[in-house]
Order: sequence, then C-alpha cells, then structure tokens
Amino acid sequence: MSLLHQVALTFIKNIGPTSAKSLVSYFGDAEEVFKVSKHSWMSVSGIGEKRIGLADRDAALTRAEQELKFIEKNNIDILFYTDSRFPKRLKNCYDSPVLLYAKGNANLNSQRIISIVGTRNATEYGKELCRQLIEELQPYNALVVSGLALGIDVTAHKECVKHQVPTVGVLGHGLDRMYPSQNRATAEKMLENGGLLTEYPSETIPDRENFPQRNRIVAGMADATIVIEAGIKGGALITAEIANTYNRDVFAYPGRIGDEYSEGCNFLIRNNKASLLTGAADLAYILGWEKADGLKPMTEQFVLPIDLSNDEQMIFDILKQHALLAIDDLTLKANMATSQLAMNLLNMEMAGHIRSLPGKMYKLVN
Repeated sequence: MSLLHQVALTFIKNIGPTSAKSLVSYFGDAEEVFKVSKHSWMSVSGIGEKRIGLADRDAALTRAEQELKFIEKNNIDILFYTDSRFPKRLKNCYDSPVLLYAKGNANLNSQRIISIVGTRNATEYGKELCRQLIEELQPYNALVVSGLALGIDVTAHKECVKHQVPTVGVLGHGLDRMYPSQNRATAEKMLENGGLLTEYPSETIPDRENFPQRNRIVAGMADATIVIEAGIKGGALITAEIANTYNRDVFAYPGRIGDEYSEGCNFLIRNNKASLLTGAADLAYILGWEKADGLKPMTEQFVLPIDLSNDEQMIFDILKQHALLAIDDLTLKANMATSQLAMNLLNMEMAGHIRSLPGKMYKLVN
C-alpha cells in the first residue's frame, strides 16, 4: 500500500477519519481510492455529491509529497490504521484517526496502558499525588500516556523519565514544533523511552479546537484514564467523559471540598463517572494487574479443572495460550455465537475458573 496515498488521504478536504476508513474499506486500500473515478465514491455510504465536489485529490497528493519530505528528514514514523503497530485500543474507537505521526520507540500496544490527565494549574498537592503514582507504577511495566501540557501532564511525563517508566505525549499540533515551548527538553528525553504522537501533520499550529480532538487519542489509547487534579471545566474532564463513552475505566483522586482544582475530581466521583483512587494499588487491583516480578511461569500457573463442558474446555484452552484476551478476539478464536460465549464465560467466572477485567478482557485465574 502506498505511503504517499495513505498520507494524502488525510489531506482531502471534507473527508474526515470515518469517511476515509469507509473509502479504504470499500476500495481495498488508500491508493485505489485515488485511482478510481470520484463519481464511484458515490457508492460509499456517507459520501455525497457535495463532498465529492470539494475533494481535490491532486492537491492532497501534492501536500502529501511535501509531508513525506518532512517525515523522512525528521525520522518520523507513520502509522496507518491498518498497520499492526497502530494502537489497537484506539483503533476500536468509532472516531479514531486514520493516521498517526510518531517519534520515539514506544510500544503503543503495550499490555498495560494508562492515561494521566489533570489541570494546567496544578497545586503542590496534585503534583505530589502524580509523583507518588508514577513511582508506585514502576513495577507494573505500564505505558503512561498524557498530553504534554503544563501542570499535571508534564509532571507525569517528567516522573516517568525519572523512574524509567515508558511514556508517550499526544500533541495537538504537528511534530515540527513544541507547545508549550518550555516542555521541549522533557519531550526530547521522552524519545529515549517512549515518544511523541499526533494525528496532525507539520505546519499545524496548536489551535484551541485541536486539543479536544487530541484528548480522544489520550483516552482511546489506554485501558484507564486517571484524573489527578482538575477544575469543573477544562480538558481533563473532557478526556474523562470521552473515556466513559469508550467504555473505559476512569479514576479520580478526591480532594478537599472547596478546593478549586479538586472540584472536577469530586464531581466525577460523586456522579459515578470515575472510581475513587488513592494509589497505584487500587488501580492494579481493579484492573487485575500483577507486578512483573510476581508472575509465575506458565507451566506452574494453572490447575486444570475437571468440571468443564466441551465449550468451556475449548474456552479454557484458548485462554491458557494468552495472558489476557479481549472478548472480540475470544469470539473469533472460539467460533462461537456471542450469546453462547457470554453464557459460558459467566458460568466459568462463577465457578472461579476465569476472571473478567475492564474493557471486556478475560484471563484464567491463577
């Protein structure tokens, strides 16, 4: 598949990520989208005459050629949504980007990924909670995602660098600049164990409307979003709301009543939009994590149950090959109707053979 056409697809006016994915799905790949007549786009659901009339494919290709030169010169990686390295958790979100620009060496499909968000006006209380959380997360081999903004975001990134915890900053602009500029040094250090990520090409300035868009990537990439400190309005609560719409876990640290930058966290907890968090131990327990040094060899890990039906035995055998498996993957591997699979999973969980985890993930009980 042509890299040029993948990039060019994002430069076609009035064709957003959802429409772009529909076009690729219908015609087979990005290059074919440019080869077929524009009139044939009418066959794709949601693509009407008005949008086709505004779609200048030649201009998109010209801009993409310019972008590829920038990418090559600056050693930037391109992740198209069909790429196996594209964040799988994000790909499952209905409004995910069609393409990402990345720098660094982060594994965007790490087994454990959390997002940390909070106010730009962080207090010492919030910063200390953030430092403590990162330090406690170190044994769990988790990737930490945030937005590289001032306040809680950059505190999380700095602590990750300090404790050698991999961390990714999601930007609301292109990789040809850094906003805010005072975070540049931290961003450069993050490239050694983590990296930078954006859906925006070069020459994209940090416009206000870009940051809510950025927040959906922060929420969508992770198993859970943690709000450390936030006012009642702002990006942190937007990210938490997006995470909830994605059916992801949201956690918040409580604060004193009346504190301006605890008001948002207390609101989330009070309205059942976030679980109360007091530290990494809470997070690890709810998400079913084990510390890396506490993992047992596979040969010692499971005792074969003797009371399984044929279907349950098949599910058990599949799960035995995976530390953790999403229900969608389990459905495909078992080749079983969703309703039948759900019934068997419930029976196995009640019998104590398996455990369900947030995000519709399943694992065998040790």
